[in-house]
Amino acid sequence: MLQHIPFEAIGVAVFALTGALMAARKGMDPFGFALLATLTGVGGGTVRDLLIGIRPVFWVGDPRDVLVCLVVAEVVFALGPKRVAALEGGRRGRVLLWADALGLALFCITGTAKALAAGVPALSAIALGTITATFGGIIRDIFAGTTPLVLRQEIYVTAAALGAAVAVTLQVIGIPLAWAAAAGFAAAFTLRAFAILRGWSLPAFPTRE
Repeated sequence: MLQHIPFEAIGVAVFALTGALMAARKGMDPFGFALLATLTGVGGGTVRDLLIGIRPVFWVGDPRDVLVCLVVAEVVFALGPKRVAALEGGRRGRVLLWADALGLALFCITGTAKALAAGVPALSAIALGTITATFGGIIRDIFAGTTPLVLRQEIYVTAAALGAAVAVTLQVIGIPLAWAAAAGFAAAFTLRAFAILRGWSLPAFPTRE
């Protein structure tokens, strides 16, 4: 099954990076960097494990993921404002957006895999994969005082759901593990990438005063 692919540690590190970059943007102290990076890195997986009923939650049983978040946070803090600004590039927040897209694609696969391993139905596994991929970013943005990406009309949750659905569907019809995971990752990342590059968004309901 997909859970045997060691993507979760990479996803934790990438999402921790987005949390640290957000902390830099908000001018936080080292503790703020550590907190935001950790909440982002393990937040989605924590919600998933709690919903499935896994005890202990993954990072409680093996704190290496939290350590990864802390290391990423303090490395970014140590880089200093000028290097972080250079890392983010000329267009503000682009690295954060792309790192978030990568983490989204990785976590939608690993979250779905863990859900399937726990024996939940395919549709529930897709939902849990989507939650794993998006809740870390939601928690990050809320703690940073920023409107979460999922509330900005951007194609975000849809990309995670697509990746999870592709991976589950291919596994169900008997496609080999590696191909199913790769296809799910590619689907999620490609859709999110086009949303970033071309400004794709979902239609919004008209506001009412």
